Amino acid sequence: MSKPKLGVNIDHVATVRNARGEVYPKPLRAALLAEKYGADSITIHLREDRRHILDKDLIEINKKLKIPLNLEMAPTIEMLKISLKHKPNYVCLVPEKRSEITTEGGLNLKKNKKFLKKILEKFKQKKIRSSLFIEPKISDIKIALDIKTDCVELHTGKFCNLYNKGISTKKEFERLKKAVKYANLIGLEVHAGHGITFSTAKILKRISGIKEFNIGHFLIGESIFLGMNKTIKKFKNIIRK
Repeated sequence: MSKPKLGVNIDHVATVRNARGEVYPKPLRAALLAEKYGADSITIHLREDRRHILDKDLIEINKKLKIPLNLEMAPTIEMLKISLKHKPNYVCLVPEKRSEITTEGGLNLKKNKKFLKKILEKFKQKKIRSSLFIEPKISDIKIALDIKTDCVELHTGKFCNLYNKGISTKKEFERLKKAVKYANLIGLEVHAGHGITFSTAKILKRISGIKEFNIGHFLIGESIFLGMNKTIKKFKNIIRK
């Protein structure tokens, strides 16, 4: 089995820029540096309220990046039109609420199955690889396969929150492990992301079958102290040992 890849989410470079309404730091520069330092893909989340990544960032990064660009977006008509126009390498559909600070859990596949299936069909027509951000639940993985996504990204937020609070992660670890195993068994590629730090990456990488870890907030924060080069290299060393 090939070693896991590292996807770098650069949203919070844009957060710093937007905090002062400046033109710097540029997300494009962060994306190109991450590429240079060994990232296997770049993730950006174009939210409906444009709180960090802006449309112009998507256009610039999509134009100049050589490694795959993964566009996270809510499953809405507006975002569908944008993604079909710019055709990033990957699109990961995520739930979104304006009141949330960050993504709070996976998509409700059961409730939105028909609409999501239509969106995924549009992606296939444009040869855009699709992913669904979901909870590590067997029932959701079954629906994901049924509506023909290429990949699932399992939400690791609960595991990471438990770890950070010093609460036992055993049950959640087993839930993730079981979900990864089942998804692999039925032929779905598995990614993992949300809230991952150096410490939680060391544990999660023990789960065989995760093809890519997508890491953003902690990685960008740690880059302030270590530099992006050292931070990316450290994460890659952890997940690929």
